[in-house]
Amino acid sequence: MKSELSRNSSGVTEFILLGFRTAPDIQILLFLFFLLVYVVTVVGNVSMIIVIRMDSRLHTPMYFFLRHLSYVDLCYSTVIAPKTLANFLSHEKKISYNGCAAQFFFFALFVTTESILLAVMAFDRFSAICSPLLYPVHMSQKVCAQLVTGSYICGGLNSMVHTGFTFSLRFCGENHLDHFFCDVSALIKISCVDTSVNEMVLFILSALIIVTTTTVILVSYAYILSTVLKIPSTHGRGNLDHNSRYFCSTDLLVDFMLLPHACCPISFNAL
Repeated sequence: MKSELSRNSSGVTEFILLGFRTAPDIQILLFLFFLLVYVVTVVGNVSMIIVIRMDSRLHTPMYFFLRHLSYVDLCYSTVIAPKTLANFLSHEKKISYNGCAAQFFFFALFVTTESILLAVMAFDRFSAICSPLLYPVHMSQKVCAQLVTGSYICGGLNSMVHTGFTFSLRFCGENHLDHFFCDVSALIKISCVDTSVNEMVLFILSALIIVTTTTVILVSYAYILSTVLKIPSTHGRGNLDHNSRYFCSTDLLVDFMLLPHACCPISFNAL
């Protein structure tokens, strides 16, 4: 019954993921490379979660957020990697309509949540360095739990909107996605109906989350650097400045890499 509904609403029951169109020998090499990357990702994130969980000295707000960041990173990698790896070894690189919708939903959910968590972590560092006396109040256990919960809720709402708008489109029998997973830009390209409303909604939500999270990160670290420069002790400034630069550069790098896909896995060029 559910499969029949999928057929009636979209015109297709499955998608063909064109992905990496290379020679069979290259496919094997790509499989081994991505398998290695995925294993390293899983081992690294699981190890991080276990270490933070087991070591009571790491039960602080910063590591609490880092644990959730590792969990989210593990989840969205797992949403994409297994199917992609299987397709490297398969002649028929297919994914069902419902499987595509599920993959799209959870990928958007976890990547959006990760981008928001990065902004939360930037605010945490801002509170710790710029307002150390009020830090226990600003980042109490209750506040940390609320921030993480809010990140997941925002990610879920954003993902539901994107999934609902994208899979309300008709594809009129065209089911070849020029991608290695169910990305919204590839889905919009093969739709046979007007997608201007979908693109506008996706663009607005993407821009809203990108601007908000990036602003929080940049402003937080601007205040951090300003505070560091006011520290009179050269030794203290050096240590704090090193840590601030490390956290700032790491968060900013990951932020700019993930935000375009986090808010909505859609290329602005596709609009």
